[in-house]
Amino acid sequence: MLMPPKSLIAVGGENLIDSIQDQSGSAPDGYFHNLGGSPYNVAVALARQGITTHYITPISSDAFGDRLAAHLQDQGVVTSGPRLAAPTTQAIVTLEKGVPKYQFLRDGTAERMVTTEILQSAFPAAATHFHIGSLALADGSDAAVWEKAFIDAARLGICTSLDPNVRASLITDPVSYRKRISRLLTNSSIVKLSDEDLDWLYPGLDYLNAITKLREQTTAKLVVLTKGPEGAEAWTPQHYLSLANPQFSGLVDTIGAGDTFMGTLLAGLANNDQLTSNALDQITSDNLASLIKRAIYAACLNCTKEGCDPPFAERLEQALLEERL
Repeated sequence: MLMPPKSLIAVGGENLIDSIQDQSGSAPDGYFHNLGGSPYNVAVALARQGITTHYITPISSDAFGDRLAAHLQDQGVVTSGPRLAAPTTQAIVTLEKGVPKYQFLRDGTAERMVTTEILQSAFPAAATHFHIGSLALADGSDAAVWEKAFIDAARLGICTSLDPNVRASLITDPVSYRKRISRLLTNSSIVKLSDEDLDWLYPGLDYLNAITKLREQTTAKLVVLTKGPEGAEAWTPQHYLSLANPQFSGLVDTIGAGDTFMGTLLAGLANNDQLTSNALDQITSDNLASLIKRAIYAACLNCTKEGCDPPFAERLEQALLEERL
């Protein structure tokens, strides 16, 4: 009899095409059309590190959707969401000194056609963890569907993780959005967000008061704040950690760095059999340092490639070994 995987992670949220401004002059229309979407990227990062991963969001049946679905399957991700005739979401990405700025074309697209029935059908019965975030939570009826699915999973005892990955240009009602994130925080086992997310979610508060308020609001046993070139901080009920980034040469852009960090963090926890609420309570100081360091290294490796290109487990292990030598 085949044994079920130790960790089976369901990932929900947008899939899209990043149409990235070509700075080399080689792209015929001035843009490279890369596969993307924050949760989509997290699913790829997880699969590349050997974690059984199901992607439950609908994917378009258009040409872009064919590329998106095929890539997930090539990486070993199970695409359990349906294929729909609506078009693929597109993000127009311009770069300012390597930092991406986004404009989204998202109305009426396939990844937004979620219903409770679709997600219930796509959600794997053996799932041990559920991750969502980013555009899926911005607004509209789809955001409410994702919120319900996440809260239902948490109430069933499934470990959950949230990465808001705030895209302010898509948020038409900031008050309602912040209330939605607050409700999700009270049903999260793990929360990862950037310093920019923190500033937007808690306007008018300085860093210390904002992070204190977030930690008071959330049920998460692990909270991680990424700070771009300044590394990351992490909190558990027992431990605090701040780690700087290593020195990496050849920075190309930061697209997908946070998604790579998130996927690597979840992969590390899964490989340590710590992706349960009880196990998260047992994270030691050394264990926390190892998890965050690994996620930082993966994010930095991603930044040496164009677009989101999370490292495979072997490349990440090599980079960590080279650092120790």
